[in-house]
Amino acid sequence: MNSIAEFVYRIASQPDRRRFYWSIAGAAFWYGAVVLMIVLSPWLDESLGSELSIPSAVRFPIAVVLLVVGVPVVLLTIWHFLRIRGTPIPFNPPPKLVTGGLYGIIRNPMHLGWTIVLIGLAVLLQSFTLLVIFIPIFILVHVLYLKFVEEKELGKKFGQAYLDYKKRVPMFIPRVGYI
Repeated sequence: MNSIAEFVYRIASQPDRRRFYWSIAGAAFWYGAVVLMIVLSPWLDESLGSELSIPSAVRFPIAVVLLVVGVPVVLLTIWHFLRIRGTPIPFNPPPKLVTGGLYGIIRNPMHLGWTIVLIGLAVLLQSFTLLVIFIPIFILVHVLYLKFVEEKELGKKFGQAYLDYKKRVPMFIPRVGYI
């Protein structure tokens, strides 16, 4: 297990108060990064002269559909964690492996939901940099984190149950038979 995964596992195994403080820091980092991407993208678009030119008649319906799909996915995944007394923040995970609901068809529905939300915002804001620079970076960072940190930490915490779940359920894109 690499050192970052070991660190996350060690924090997640600490007493409640420490996990709480680390969770606040993790949430501030996570949501701060998302807000920073959204706030910086219009400024970068203007600086680079690279806004998208999507007509309103097309832009608004596409953005609305993406947001109407993405936001509930994010909220539903957070609800699954809170329901079993955990959080989606790795420092305060739920006490048991979450495999129900959306987690029964893809292992990372929250990350998929956030990606859909960000694409919807990029279209709505006509932001080239959000769509072409920040979202690919967001996806890359998440895939690397999930593969090299979270999967190792979950494997250590839940053992064979997680390995079986990982074999059965795809990472991001549900198999056609599951939908």
